Amino acid sequence: MRRPPNALTVDVEEYFQVEAVAHRVHRDEWDRLESRVAMQTATLLDLFAREGVRATFFTLGWVARRQPALIRRIVAEGHELACHGDGHRMITQMSPESFREDIRRAKGTLEQLGGVAVRGYRAPTFSVVERTRWALDTLRDEGFTYDASIFPIRHDRYGIPDAPRRPHVIEHGPGAGIVEFPSSTLQVLGRNVPVGGGGYLRLLPMAYTLMALDAIAGEGPFMAYLHPWEIDPRQPRFGLSRGATLRSYHNLDQMLPRLTTLLHRYPFDTAAAALRALALLPDEAASAAAPLPA
Repeated sequence: MRRPPNALTVDVEEYFQVEAVAHRVHRDEWDRLESRVAMQTATLLDLFAREGVRATFFTLGWVARRQPALIRRIVAEGHELACHGDGHRMITQMSPESFREDIRRAKGTLEQLGGVAVRGYRAPTFSVVERTRWALDTLRDEGFTYDASIFPIRHDRYGIPDAPRRPHVIEHGPGAGIVEFPSSTLQVLGRNVPVGGGGYLRLLPMAYTLMALDAIAGEGPFMAYLHPWEIDPRQPRFGLSRGATLRSYHNLDQMLPRLTTLLHRYPFDTAAAALRALALLPDEAASAAAPLPA
């Protein structure tokens, strides 16, 4: 039996929208700062085209309204267009009412510009945590069929450590009926440790990443993720604390080579394709190219 592909995912946001710089850059300044997301994402699209792989692009509505040509290119090249919220607000910073407004606006923007149904969602900063599980009900009610927001680790900003590690249908409680594709972890001495995405791919030794992904690949598909700003060592930088500087800027020049290594070593496709291969999503709900109803 053929193994399901692993999920290759990109969170499409600007370098100045990262939570680590939120205290340095006010939202009113966003439109006055240099935009680099289209250039960064185009570099990733070029790489994926050369390697013959598809990815899921969890995209901010804010970015989509300013970069409509980028949205059209993502869809035209066969990738999955998915939702990263509208204004990159963590769910922990929103009420249920404002969260519904945020995802409704973002989903509408993406579907209008991309001309495809948007079924997947990932929260900014993985902010579906224990106290925001209610958001899963809202996602389901607003037409999303899968979520990729839960990170089953302990972290200072996010995580549900005891959440299931593998893709699954939520059977009971908040979000019952929605599919969850958690970010990938390796179990070490009974504790989940992160692997294969974002800062973990940049900061941790590549030998660890490959060892860990080899181990969990046998359990089923894993999730790789990154942000376009993570491949851009020339981006403007902000004065941050030592820890935040390390998380945000270390090894930016190594991200593309490391990502390319993963693309050569493992089979990848969209998150929706991986979930379809697991029979967790029906084809009509998960197709990245499904047209909108007339």
